[in-house]
Amino acid sequence: MLVITRKKLESLMIGDDIEISVVDIGNGKVRIGIDAPSSMKIIRKEILEEVKESNKSSNVDSDIDIEDLMSSLLKDKK
Repeated sequence: MLVITRKKLESLMIGDDIEISVVDIGNGKVRIGIDAPSSMKIIRKEILEEVKESNKSSNVDSDIDIEDLMSSLLKDKK
């Protein structure tokens, strides 16, 4: 894991087309902005882990489309 220190309004680049910016720092939280191509799927890690755990606990042996499950969970969270 690469650890980089950034101040508010500073950013870093991943490749040529993904920019991660520190938008705000405060109240024990860091708000980040992500500028990436619309074709890039971005999902919070805890949502992805929730989908994986749901798959494990369902005991279903069929091939489940994780993209469909993530979309469903994201709609439910709104």
